[in-house]
Amino acid sequence: MTSPADPLRATERRNPRSVDIDAYDPLQLVELFVAEDSTVPAAVGRARDAIASAVALIEAAFRHRGRLFYVGAGTSGRLGVLDASECPPTFGTAPEMVQGIIAGGLAALTRSIEGAEDSAAAGAMALSERGVHAADIVVGIAASGATPFVHGALQQARDVGAGTVFLTCAPPANTVRDQCDVVIHVDVGPELVTGSTRLKAGTATKLVLNILTTGAMIRLGKTYGNLMVDLQATNAKLRDRGERIVMDVLGVTREIARTAVADARGSVRTAIVMLHDEIGLAAAEARLAEVDRRLRAIVGPPLPVGDGS
Repeated sequence: MTSPADPLRATERRNPRSVDIDAYDPLQLVELFVAEDSTVPAAVGRARDAIASAVALIEAAFRHRGRLFYVGAGTSGRLGVLDASECPPTFGTAPEMVQGIIAGGLAALTRSIEGAEDSAAAGAMALSERGVHAADIVVGIAASGATPFVHGALQQARDVGAGTVFLTCAPPANTVRDQCDVVIHVDVGPELVTGSTRLKAGTATKLVLNILTTGAMIRLGKTYGNLMVDLQATNAKLRDRGERIVMDVLGVTREIARTAVADARGSVRTAIVMLHDEIGLAAAEARLAEVDRRLRAIVGPPLPVGDGS
């Protein structure tokens, strides 16, 4: 039986600052939540070296046509699925490139599937069903550090030679540190509601996942400066953003930008090259291939922008 002092259950510690939380009025509750949540970015920052190592591993996997798999249960699994689902519209990636796996399957996204996280074999099977292989990388997410489903998936990943990253908000066991390529430990301290890791642990997890995929995509050249030039214009908002990006980069009118994006079959990056070099679609694609699809090599550095004030 796990004792209350077990470091793998650090997420079950009681927070001395919220012992009387049930007697607080709404304003006191808000102030306490804000004060607690303000400590999360610093906790993430203390794990920066491990996070940077994970970004480098993910980038390397992508460059070798590998895929990224997030594996988790409950909140951790939902956050992984969320981050994976946002990569295609933001970075123009194929849905298969980043995938989220949650214990209990798709039904667990909207309701709790009790017991789904307790099977290591189910975690291993989930990876096997997706054909995970040596070129891929698996990020196991377990706020408590002890979710069997996640550890089963990580073991399966190791068995096939895939890269492994473990993200947790509890001190990881030495065996995990020895077996995973990177361990990211974000110590956010006890939750305001004891054991409710959808709070600070969930916030920390979201921050780290944002960095992992966004950092790797930036390293792959998916942005030009801070502009998402590989976005998929799948709705009016994104079409507008794509046209504005072309306008900002090249100083052209909305009409010219819209026509160029259409001529480039929706690719903002290609539209910029077509206009900048005054060439056609095929020539622009060839030009991009020569420079690892990095716009900076063709257009030069982005123009400076104001501070927004």
